[in-house]
Amino acid sequence: MPIARHAMWQQCATCSHIVSDMAPEIVCPACGGLLDVVHMPSAHSGTTLRRRWESRLRHRTIAGAAAESGVWRYVDVVLPVPLEHVVSHPEGNTPLLFRSRIAEWAEVTNLQIKHEGCNPTGSFKDRGMTVALTQARRIGARGVICASTGNTSSSLASYAAHAGLPAVVLVPSGKVAMGKLAQTLAYGARTFAVDGDFDDCLRLVREASTALGLYVVNSLNPFRIEGQKTIIIELLHQLEWQVPDWIVFPAGNLGNASAFGKALRELYEWGVIDRIPRLAPVQAAGAAPFVASFLDDFRVRHHVTAQTIATAIQIGVPASYERAARAIRETNGRAIAVTDEEILEAKAEIDASGVGCEPASAASIAGVRALQRRGHVRPEDYVVAILTGHMLKDTDILLHPPTEEGTKERAHRPVEIEASVEALTRELALPTLPN
Repeated sequence: MPIARHAMWQQCATCSHIVSDMAPEIVCPACGGLLDVVHMPSAHSGTTLRRRWESRLRHRTIAGAAAESGVWRYVDVVLPVPLEHVVSHPEGNTPLLFRSRIAEWAEVTNLQIKHEGCNPTGSFKDRGMTVALTQARRIGARGVICASTGNTSSSLASYAAHAGLPAVVLVPSGKVAMGKLAQTLAYGARTFAVDGDFDDCLRLVREASTALGLYVVNSLNPFRIEGQKTIIIELLHQLEWQVPDWIVFPAGNLGNASAFGKALRELYEWGVIDRIPRLAPVQAAGAAPFVASFLDDFRVRHHVTAQTIATAIQIGVPASYERAARAIRETNGRAIAVTDEEILEAKAEIDASGVGCEPASAASIAGVRALQRRGHVRPEDYVVAILTGHMLKDTDILLHPPTEEGTKERAHRPVEIEASVEALTRELALPTLPN
């Protein structure tokens, strides 16, 4: 089946300045605002698009690694390029799960979970990175650069290695989980630990990218957003286009809030869906500037010094603020904050159900319960929560749990014993079987 081709360009969300889709800038050269990728309206009806995507899923009708990708299946509305140029592992095709234990804990009967930790490098970042690195190769970038709390750097390093492009990574010193740092180093990215937080790293990336001619692939990058849109498209495809009431997800730099809002806007305009669900980004209470802005009706853009055990969302100055605010307004959404203790409690339930996730992911489930208890989500609402990262991304919280007074012991600890059945029997408190 041929790939639909239609024109696209970049456009500033602030001043509407038009930028070529081949330009290396990731922000507007006229005003510094964030750019969006704009697609010409599809020549196909929503029904035709749904059939086309279903055919690609069932029959693998596109070429190469892209045929297996849960991103490039939707190439018509992501980045309509010749698929032989695509940099793909492949990614996507993440599961939609139901666990009664998690639903009961969150006090929402119809709660499903989309686990983006099942992507190749263990997080949702791979969806955006396949598009960003394809674009980097398309425009002839000499190399790529990012700031990261861990997941972006892991994904960038992997996809850059696959694309044969040099990769530079800046991380806040001492504030990145070792599993994520190990991935980044193993894939070969030049990695620099910056004396500062994530926001310092991102500022330095933006300054250095121009001087060094490196292509920035943080969520400021509009092509990253195009890839992350497919979380929503694939989710709705899995639901046979039955739209849930709420989609709840962790929020740090707000790239997913931006991507989800854009995906829903486009799917609705193209007739793929007939209504729009409400979005609910969840921040950690110690890193919740967007929630503060939401409570101020976005009249003030709040900044904070971020502090949370959920390192993947430990960001005090979210870069994708304007896009995310638009997404919340357009979907009648709601931003909410949960405490680190609530995150750890949710993670314990997710892990004990056999699903597992990194701490930042658990914010989504904690957020579902908080939304229900505060009267925003009804117990009978149809809710999908997004888990953004794999359990092994951040094991520090399991191996070295918080020791502050009042925190609960949630993870099982190994117990050292001598090598005897008697010692094992004592610890298990089980009677031995008769001979």
